[in-house]
Amino acid sequence: MRAGAAAICFMVATTAHAAPPQLRVTLKDAPQVMLRPGDGCDGHDVPDLAVRAFRTASGQIAMFALHYINRPLRGATLDSLKVDCKVAYGSGFNPDPAAYDAQNWIAATWTRDGKGVEALVHHEYRAAHFKRCAVPATGMACWYNTMLAARSDDGGATFQKHAYPVIASAPFTQDVDQRRHRGFFNPSNMFGHAGHVYFFAAQTGWSGQPHGVCLFRSADPAQPRSWRAWDGRAFSISYDDPYRPGLKMPAACKPVEPFPAQVGAVVRHRPSGLYLAVVQTWKDTKYFPVSGFYYATSRDLLTWSDPRLLMATKSLYDDACGAGQLNSYPSILDPAAQGRNFDDAGAAAYLYWSSMRVDGCSHTGDRRLMRQNMVIELINTGRP
Repeated sequence: MRAGAAAICFMVATTAHAAPPQLRVTLKDAPQVMLRPGDGCDGHDVPDLAVRAFRTASGQIAMFALHYINRPLRGATLDSLKVDCKVAYGSGFNPDPAAYDAQNWIAATWTRDGKGVEALVHHEYRAAHFKRCAVPATGMACWYNTMLAARSDDGGATFQKHAYPVIASAPFTQDVDQRRHRGFFNPSNMFGHAGHVYFFAAQTGWSGQPHGVCLFRSADPAQPRSWRAWDGRAFSISYDDPYRPGLKMPAACKPVEPFPAQVGAVVRHRPSGLYLAVVQTWKDTKYFPVSGFYYATSRDLLTWSDPRLLMATKSLYDDACGAGQLNSYPSILDPAAQGRNFDDAGAAAYLYWSSMRVDGCSHTGDRRLMRQNMVIELINTGRP
């Protein structure tokens, strides 16, 4: 997740889709800087993932958007958020991969009452950091990633891992196939649909598992073992901890098109009931004419429209050399969202993202949290 950590290529085979999006999404007005270098408590407080927000039981807003020393931003409104210097969830840099406490990012949150908060944790184990990499540690070699579950009982002030935290994992330990990055990465926000809670997660693929973006569902996120991934017919796939005995090899989850990489956010458009997703991607001459942020729409979360360009920009998926600036981690928040978890949007919302300065060919920690006004219009009443 740090500089370069989002440069994960999941080259999935994308097929033609049924129709253009049923929503037209456009950006208006100038971008706003919401967090600058120096606004935090130390050098760790830089935007390093897609923003996630919820309303606490007291009516305040808590947002997670920063680094692996997880501090929330808090305030009465999205306009007034400031970094809370109390660490909500840290990173132990534990060399034992079975401990799942190397580098942790709170990557998604969900609450029903504003007090009990469930979190998806993007956990990175970089074997090279602990001299456990058996191949030359260049690029993304020896990077092993897992989705974990954590919980807060104090409105997001502090989080602890669940006793059995693994939600999604590659079905092998970190010392297998170290030449490349492996596992599940960068979940979307958690969002509600028809009585369940969902999220998307990108995965790199392995024997029997096509790489791509998979959809997960749970009736109760407070029960981490309740999460199931879509297999193409049903939500049937559960993942075990490969460091526990008795590992069961899961079936393959079915990648959901047209997403080639991490889904930044999904919100339900209140006027139409359609779901709107935003994703960052690299240039693909067949499907994505330029690098940037794209959006797509769906009614059922499984069949999505063709993607449309929202913002042309180089991102962490692109060559940094000479870029000057990269923009990544798009997300959507509507200040007037009706749910506690900001998983719905009306005719207007904000696009949030992280902007990073590039020094020559090097990523830097000079980052700003940005947002820009979005207009969301219904343009078609037929199904995608």
